[in-house]
Amino acid sequence: MDSVKNISDTSGQPIKGTGALIVILGAAESGTGAAILAQKHGYDVFVSDSGAIADLYKSELESRGIAYEERHHSEEKILQATEVIKSPGIPEKAPLVKKLKEKGVPVISEIEFAGRYNKAKTICITGSNGKSTTTMLTYHILRNAGLNVGLAGNIGKSFARQVAEESFDWYVLEISSFMLDDMYRFRADIAVLLNITPDHLDRYDYKMENYADSKFRILQNQTEEDVFIYCEDDPETISGLQRQHVHAKAYPFSIQKELDRGAYLSNNEIIINLGTDQLFNMSITELALQGKHNIYNSMASGIVAKVLELRNESIRESMGNFKNIEHRLEHAGKISGIDFINDSKATNINSTWYALESMTTDVVLILGGVDKGNDYSMLKDLVKNKVKAIVCLGKDTKRIHDAFEDQVDVIVNTFSMKEAVEISYHLAAKGDTVLLSPACASFDLFKNYEDRGDQFKAAVRDL
Repeated sequence: MDSVKNISDTSGQPIKGTGALIVILGAAESGTGAAILAQKHGYDVFVSDSGAIADLYKSELESRGIAYEERHHSEEKILQATEVIKSPGIPEKAPLVKKLKEKGVPVISEIEFAGRYNKAKTICITGSNGKSTTTMLTYHILRNAGLNVGLAGNIGKSFARQVAEESFDWYVLEISSFMLDDMYRFRADIAVLLNITPDHLDRYDYKMENYADSKFRILQNQTEEDVFIYCEDDPETISGLQRQHVHAKAYPFSIQKELDRGAYLSNNEIIINLGTDQLFNMSITELALQGKHNIYNSMASGIVAKVLELRNESIRESMGNFKNIEHRLEHAGKISGIDFINDSKATNINSTWYALESMTTDVVLILGGVDKGNDYSMLKDLVKNKVKAIVCLGKDTKRIHDAFEDQVDVIVNTFSMKEAVEISYHLAAKGDTVLLSPACASFDLFKNYEDRGDQFKAAVRDL
């Protein structure tokens, strides 16, 4: 396809004309990758970031002769764009995005743009919780089986950069709802929907149905040749499916019931049956990832592996030796018989629920940050049964106190990670676990969840 003369807009209609201007809003990994791919295909490229651009990306844009601006948006130029590639972090309600849409300028995601030039097959994984772990596990299984596979989306190098510079047969992509909102013609060869639980509702008019519909965009454009993998036990997924027309071959997974096709649990063994003669089974005690939530993640990855007809021995080996991603239930040390677990990536209630569900000792829980309208009620039973003290970390802790004052005897406020870790250490006893699983965004005291997790690990080392 001639990328300059025939660009597809969000309605699927071609945009005619030469000298097409692609504007990219946001100059981090996603935006820089999109700029590299757009330049490769002959577009006039302009990158605009309302904040400061990191030196790494700035030097890369300069070395390639790609025009950019930082700390502001030149609206007049941006509004002249043929098409805009938007960072997932910029909301639809941003004034500049509204102006672009009012003018009829297509606004798309980096994934959508890269998909036009991608020749590899794609495995796209979304869900409110577990998508990073499942994406990494799936990539690990495929790579260990010898497939020529890339990893992108919310993880590592951007999809667009890799499409421009690499040559893979498969990609495993972690896809957020924000990315899906700006994807229109992209098609997943294998789509995985892990679960749908309340998250980012401020971006969806505080309506769960809007958020769920965003997640189901993972299905768009799929055909009978494609595959859709989903959780049979997740009520929001099952409810949302009533509003969908699924064309792809569907494989559910469940730990609550036996299924004719898909994955299920029987006598503490994962069974995968895709309707063929070749079955897969593995004891959950042999999984590298423990906890109920990780059984779901392993089932989803296992179905992908069997769809690709990988050998059972290879799948078992990979599921047994996988090491989880940083900041997700990461062991940060053991001091005086007290385990310290870094789950800083838990930025919503459900992630913290999964973390607590996997704990087998008494817990001192470090909780708090930027509250996105959290409903803490779903944590109350777990907190009552497993948590001996809560250490609040952040500027706004009133809702945490209100939610748990009847469940735990000790709730302490702290205003730095060092203070939170020191107090948690003194509140814990030998055999306990200090768990950082904040259930909130990190932006009040930290740059991001990685910074929060790194500070936690540093504070543990300093004890």
